[in-house]
Amino acid sequence: MENRTAFITGASSGIGRALALRLAAGGVEVALAARRAEMLSNLAAEISASGGKARVYPFDVGDPEATVAALTRADQEMGGLDLVVANAGVGTQRWAGKLTWQDVKPTLAVNVTGAAATLTALLPRMVERKRGHLVGVSSLAQYRALPQAATYSASKAFLSTFLEGLRMDLSGTGVAVTDVRPGFVRTAMTAPNKFPMPFLLEVDQAADIIARAIKEREPLCEFPWQMAAVMRSTRLLPASLYARAAARMKSKGNGRSRPEQGGAES
Repeated sequence: MENRTAFITGASSGIGRALALRLAAGGVEVALAARRAEMLSNLAAEISASGGKARVYPFDVGDPEATVAALTRADQEMGGLDLVVANAGVGTQRWAGKLTWQDVKPTLAVNVTGAAATLTALLPRMVERKRGHLVGVSSLAQYRALPQAATYSASKAFLSTFLEGLRMDLSGTGVAVTDVRPGFVRTAMTAPNKFPMPFLLEVDQAADIIARAIKEREPLCEFPWQMAAVMRSTRLLPASLYARAAARMKSKGNGRSRPEQGGAES
């Protein structure tokens, strides 16, 4: 089933931007969503110059009402959205001993509330039309909590579980659900990291992998496979053994060794 139209959050940079370019090159009309209107307009102009079609929807994904309103408007203006990509995400690093609600709130607003609002905004319409594809960009960090990333890991665990539940319920409706779980991707979000990032991918590589998963309507897209295998294996470790492994990660990476999805909302 070919997608004619797509709505992508966090499209001004990182994975969202690269995926928008990739889809537009394949003939998909893309709705670009993020906070930074100027960057979205520049991207839309780049897509148009290459013969593609793009529209700009600037808003804050952390505002669920604005998110639902933007998706509803795009659905009406674009003749029905076939693909919705909840890519916007933020990642913060904070030692739990200094963690406050003010640290936690922005991450949950975008990664949890914003993602859920994005994925459900048009869900009844898609089911009624008996077509559609929901994609959520989670992270390999969803498998286990990582040092100084309690909020981030938990937010991605929510998203992956939410997507799995949607997939179960929507089986047979014509609406597909894909959970994308990247490891380290070279973006502005990961650029400040001073610690080693194993199996680091370029953003265009990540976009190509995701685009293929969307085309095949795959339920799960984890990459790179080496990092995915490592993170999956951590679930087999008892809590005591994993705590020791996490302590070693913390000492080697200064508490910042975590996969990053690289699609920061902006």
